[in-house]
Amino acid sequence: MDCIAQPDGSLVPHLGGSPYNLACATALQSASVGFIAPFSTDAFGQALLDHLQANHARSLLARSALPTSLAVVQVHEGQPTYGFYRENVADRDYQVADVVAMLEASPPGVLHTGSLMAMPPEHHKVLQIIAAAKRLGWVISIDVNLRPHVASDVSAYLQAVREVAAFADWFKASDEDLELLGFADVTLANASALAAHWMAQGCTRVALTFGAQGAYLQVDDANAQGAAPVVDVKDTVGAGDTFWGTCLADWVLHNTLNNAGVAAKRVPQTLQRALVAAAINCSRVGCQPPDVATLDAAL
Repeated sequence: MDCIAQPDGSLVPHLGGSPYNLACATALQSASVGFIAPFSTDAFGQALLDHLQANHARSLLARSALPTSLAVVQVHEGQPTYGFYRENVADRDYQVADVVAMLEASPPGVLHTGSLMAMPPEHHKVLQIIAAAKRLGWVISIDVNLRPHVASDVSAYLQAVREVAAFADWFKASDEDLELLGFADVTLANASALAAHWMAQGCTRVALTFGAQGAYLQVDDANAQGAAPVVDVKDTVGAGDTFWGTCLADWVLHNTLNNAGVAAKRVPQTLQRALVAAAINCSRVGCQPPDVATLDAAL
């Protein structure tokens, strides 16, 4: 839960979490989505679960008696500062063996992770899960979505992210992520060169986002870039999650998991859907991705 400090000192909670937001965004596009991390039995956990189910996604693991993790956000002169409470929390209360057993019992699909789940020491569990999933034939999707202000050791965090990203089949990063990872000339004009690094590591689909400038999408040798639609921006919370979730849904719904040829032909359409979906989300307060009917109407 993102707890936003108000001028009177009170905190207003908002549903949050990058993979959680992405699960909702993908499910709203009519893809079949299950969320793995456990929800707490506390009131926040119930609210998160209710919202997930209202967006037509499923919770896959049993509830946890541990509390929901919190981010406390304070804004001073327009600049946010964060305090995170992520020790002994519900979303980290899972066993690798249980997740792997669940993956073994399911038809292979797309397994997505990223953001705080790639932070030490959690990344050790995540690495075991995605390595097992890859052996089982699952497609691994990674959204870097760095949160360096949470890390006590930023260099160790960046190294952990690189280790997780090495397993990616499908990969997304923002311009801020790329700069933190040490890339130079992080611009939309240089996106194909930046994507080439990740393609050389074994990724077959790469998305790079550049905020208001737009985004770049590549599937094998096919690529496209587009400008972000101009909207009345309320905030940008969840824009990247909405963008990537829309890409994942488009690929799954067009049965392109093992058919890159179809996905390659759809690169311009997939990119446009993702850009418009993210723009709609930015026109709303908080992370509120559009459903498929709203997106189709906007297109």
